[in-house]
Amino acid sequence: MGTLIDFVLHIDSHLVTIVNTFGGSTYLILFAIIFVETGAVILPFLPGDSLLFAAAALAANPKYGLNIWLFMGLFLAAAVAGDSLNYYLGRTLAKGSWFGRLINQKRLAQAAHFFRKHGPAAIFLGRFMPIVRTFVPFTAAGSQFPYRRFLKFNVSGAIAWVLLCSGGGYFFGNIAFVKAHFSAVILGIIVISLIPAVIGWLKGRHPSTPVDD
Repeated sequence: MGTLIDFVLHIDSHLVTIVNTFGGSTYLILFAIIFVETGAVILPFLPGDSLLFAAAALAANPKYGLNIWLFMGLFLAAAVAGDSLNYYLGRTLAKGSWFGRLINQKRLAQAAHFFRKHGPAAIFLGRFMPIVRTFVPFTAAGSQFPYRRFLKFNVSGAIAWVLLCSGGGYFFGNIAFVKAHFSAVILGIIVISLIPAVIGWLKGRHPSTPVDD
């Protein structure tokens, strides 16, 4: 876990190492990370927002010869395909199966509550919430939500997510202050993206008491 935390907080330097080591294969490596983060229900802790931001910042620097449009296209494809795989797993694997026992049931219950509360919009909104976005497609499938409707919210959420995170990294990631405090910026992105999930968790622990007339 310590290695993962170090990778996330110093993702800019780790990405430089990946680019220098693997060259053009970097695109496929980052595609795989986003695909697994969204598609494999048992791996919700992989970097998502921060990876898009850092990769786009690297692409904005001519020194590395990376193409931002290729990055964005691959990230979009990975996000949509990952959520579709996630949905397929939720539709085909029973909760009591061996796979179901690998899933964090507490996180799954939180995502189910989020989906019940927000309905189809949860598929779009959940895209911007780490951990939650990994469980919402699985929950939607288990709720027998039609795939065609799911796909509409899946694609629109993925487009907004990739544009926001990649655009932020491309236009602001190489500002001197951001580069000098990149780890703090990444930590800030993680904290901000987790705020809705924390608020939902707190509301769940302390439900409002109805006031008698």
